[in-house]
Amino acid sequence: MADETPAQTPPVAAAPPPPTLPEVTETDSPAVLEKEDTSPPSHVAAVSVSVTESVSTTIAEKEEQTPPPQELIASEPDSTDKGPEKEEPPQAVESEPEPPAVTETPKEEAPPAETVVLSESESQKPPAPPQQEVVTESESLAAMMEKDEVGAPPEPTAAQEEVAAVGEEKKAPQNLGSFKEESNKKADLSDFERKALEELKQIVKEAIDSNLFNSESKTEENPEKEKKEVSIWGIPLLKDDRSEVILLKFLRARDFKAKDAFVMIKNTIQWRKEFGIDELLDEDLGDDMDKVVFMHGKDKEGHPVCYNVYGEFQNKELYQKAFSDEEKRMKFLRWRIQLLERSIRKLDFSPGGVNTIFQVSDLKNSPGPGKKELRLATKQALQVLQDNYPEFVAKQVFINVPWWYLAFYTMISPFMTQRTKSKFVIALPAKSAETLFKYIPPEQVPIQYGGLSVDYCDCNPEFSDDDPATEMTVKPGTKQTVEITIFEKCVLVWEIRVVGWEVSYGAEFVPNPKDSYAVIIQKPTKMTPKDEPVVSQSFKVSELGKVLLMVDNPTSKKKKLLYRFKVKPLCD
Repeated sequence: MADETPAQTPPVAAAPPPPTLPEVTETDSPAVLEKEDTSPPSHVAAVSVSVTESVSTTIAEKEEQTPPPQELIASEPDSTDKGPEKEEPPQAVESEPEPPAVTETPKEEAPPAETVVLSESESQKPPAPPQQEVVTESESLAAMMEKDEVGAPPEPTAAQEEVAAVGEEKKAPQNLGSFKEESNKKADLSDFERKALEELKQIVKEAIDSNLFNSESKTEENPEKEKKEVSIWGIPLLKDDRSEVILLKFLRARDFKAKDAFVMIKNTIQWRKEFGIDELLDEDLGDDMDKVVFMHGKDKEGHPVCYNVYGEFQNKELYQKAFSDEEKRMKFLRWRIQLLERSIRKLDFSPGGVNTIFQVSDLKNSPGPGKKELRLATKQALQVLQDNYPEFVAKQVFINVPWWYLAFYTMISPFMTQRTKSKFVIALPAKSAETLFKYIPPEQVPIQYGGLSVDYCDCNPEFSDDDPATEMTVKPGTKQTVEITIFEKCVLVWEIRVVGWEVSYGAEFVPNPKDSYAVIIQKPTKMTPKDEPVVSQSFKVSELGKVLLMVDNPTSKKKKLLYRFKVKPLCD
């Protein structure tokens, strides 16, 4: 019954690419109840779960409601795409309907709620993604910072921020597409793509046979080995089918022009020698930047997730240490490339494997494009990534996006290709957690970004990132009740979180016998954003019954509810 909140993992920032904007709209009415699940109810030996939604009595007392602010979500670009492309004309953004005011006469009971019964395994699954998604356009922070001649925007006044916020809610350029990763299986390639792949393989083979790649490093002791083995990211070229995945990355970066892709491969191999990649992997560069960029968890498709936290550079000492002169900027670049190389070595380059990375860039408290040193470092890193790491971004999500970022988009977006735009997603602060949950399971999202994942200690915690959580929406002015029915004596352990709270939360145990009294596990308590983000509790069940987790949302905003539980045997 004690609340437990794991220590938060601090965020981290890097020098990545840009974004585009998608929007998810829902029609929520506080009086509408959950639709009954038509699938037959299934029960687990220990427990079953049902969810009940009813109208909140708190909001019923209000005569008027302020509609929830509309948020924008955008989509991101690929670091290897180049060249301008004609931009789709902006389209109007649909606004979220205003929930009707709810009135209630005294002593009148709320309408009965329909119940959805789920098995434990079903209830633990994250919800399906929204059926409709509009992907809008935006631009890369890195590309934006390249525009030295544009200059940095002045610090906004309070009035400007308010006007900008209103403008963001009403306007956002959009395009109609979302990037889907291409298959690397040869059978799924088009005839044109297969022909280009075979042509590139032949060119690479001739280069290896003529020792073109290793002409400077050939040794008299073992010339054959130097001649035959050329590797990129730890994968020997032309040795097995993993090599074809490598070649396809370069081909896609050059529109399947085999000769252009070969030039890119040759330049990459040369750069890797000059940069000393093999030695860099084992180099000790310190841990000063561990909060700036870090790997954490996987998305719903199995891609490792990399978090880039620009706000860490508000620390002036850290900023100076990373960017104050060319030598420090080069050291930061080497640190960033080292992290990337180590992450790439863990990818699966088989034709059906996961060989790309999901990028999240947190722009909260970002220094912005006004910092010349950061702009130079970003430009330098972007160039290296574009030239030597093609097609390694599965999706780029920008969260906590400030007002000035969207202002820059209109100037830069014409220079982005459609392929680049389709990989970007942009979320304003109020939609950041919800946007991440679309792509990453809540149990894999760090606690500081609205999820349940923490850095666990060695003290045998109740939950890990492998324990799935259930995500649901608590509509404005409604009360959500999660009912866990227990079929055997046990200890029930659970975690619950409402992102941002501003709700009342309570828990109780109701025994099966009608003449028994309910046990209050937690008295309904108003939870605020300053409270612990996750409530961890347990209850010893000595008789059969059900545990009720009750969340009452009196606000005019939708709330994201996360919970998970497990059953432990009752120790005598």
